Amino acid sequence: MKKLQTLPLLCISICGLGQIPNLPTTSRPNASSFHNYSNQNYGSPARSNVPSVPHGGLYNQRSSQIQQQNARMMEEDFRKVAQEQELRNKQENYNRQQALEDSYYDLPTLSGKTGTQSYYDAFNKLSGLDSDNFSVSEANFIVENAYYGDKQNYNQFKSDIQKTAKQLLQKMKERKQDTENNTDKNLMIFEYLSKGMKLGGVHHKAIKYDFEDYMGAKDWSKMFVSKLLKTGSGQCHSMPLYYLMLAEEMNAEAHLAFAPNHTYIKFKDEEGEWQNAELTNGIFTTSSIILESGYIKSEALQNDIYMSSLSKKELMGQLYADLANGYAHKYGLDEFVGKTLDKALEYSPNNIYANLLKSTYQQAKLGYVAGQLGIKDLENPEELQNIRFYPRALALLQETKAQFNNIDNLGYVTMPEGAYEEWLGNMKGEANRQKSEAIAERMRQINAEKQRQKQQETLRKAQEQKKKESQQSKEKAQYFPIDPKHL
Repeated sequence: MKKLQTLPLLCISICGLGQIPNLPTTSRPNASSFHNYSNQNYGSPARSNVPSVPHGGLYNQRSSQIQQQNARMMEEDFRKVAQEQELRNKQENYNRQQALEDSYYDLPTLSGKTGTQSYYDAFNKLSGLDSDNFSVSEANFIVENAYYGDKQNYNQFKSDIQKTAKQLLQKMKERKQDTENNTDKNLMIFEYLSKGMKLGGVHHKAIKYDFEDYMGAKDWSKMFVSKLLKTGSGQCHSMPLYYLMLAEEMNAEAHLAFAPNHTYIKFKDEEGEWQNAELTNGIFTTSSIILESGYIKSEALQNDIYMSSLSKKELMGQLYADLANGYAHKYGLDEFVGKTLDKALEYSPNNIYANLLKSTYQQAKLGYVAGQLGIKDLENPEELQNIRFYPRALALLQETKAQFNNIDNLGYVTMPEGAYEEWLGNMKGEANRQKSEAIAERMRQINAEKQRQKQQETLRKAQEQKKKESQQSKEKAQYFPIDPKHL
């Protein structure tokens, strides 16, 4: 079977596959296990309290009929009780067999590990948010806090972001910029993150790129915004998310976008053109620079897996993928990962990172199931043939192959780690930096012209209003009422 070369941060090994145990056989209930209902003294309290009468004649005949009737009733009761017990035994035995069979087809649960409950709670919290209208800060905090076992303080996290956003809006007022202009607000956020500035009497340095373990292979918290706020350094996962949080607090419109092994920010300028804010290098990039990576196929663009702005619902899908990824890195793969990825793909079916992790999960699950069924080598065609005897395992194999094919059809191409680092390095070139300055300057000039026109229009309206009021005043002054006495 074809193997998919997934991202380094998705690679998780599954080991310890065992043999399938013998299934318990169904057995009929043993009559000796029931109470001795054949004892004639057994009966309901109502029947046992019938008063005794003298024997003989008509009474004896009547008594015999009553005893026979009672015996038939008790026999029917015994038969019903036995049938009900047999049905219960069969159902219990079926449930045991079903649970045992399910254990062959589900990855072993990791719920016994300390901290997993925080992830289950985080899933429920995300599910309780409105996927079309949620706070990015809150949703992302839920994901990160699960990794820390619910020990982080959301109020402090939110307060830090709100404080910075308010200071940035105040900075715009000091510069006499339009705090309602979306482009100006995005330019202010970009400048703060990429160049740094003085806010509230304190000089804030630009956010640095953390090149050490930037994929979070050793420490998944390297991906977190909370880590960025503490250290002043981040990478292509945390930086764009922090940008979105500041934009949210400033009521600015901005979107997350994907590139191979990478995320960045997109927003529309005053002319309705999309601008690409690359935070890892602190530059505005053109689409051609992103395409220079060489790992974006035309199919990928057609399916919007790269270079497309994410909707709010698609962003929620990515946050579910982040939750699954954090769980997988901290604990491993089990059915919780599959459940969370299904939710991610429900919101964002073409999310390439959720699809890649789903393929890793399914491949691990298939390997576990095959091992349980005694199929040790899925690459061996002769051994693989044995899977046809197990319909559920065969269905899982087909689902796994379909997932690989889906990733191929989406246009995904594996980007080696070295190629990604080289592409990031090339962005730092002087030519790209000059292009970035030109893009930023053009947006500033357009905004300045728009603001000048807006001020002129405001002034014109004010002058017209003043002229109108003056005219009304003159007309009122020229009105001379006639005294009726002079008529």
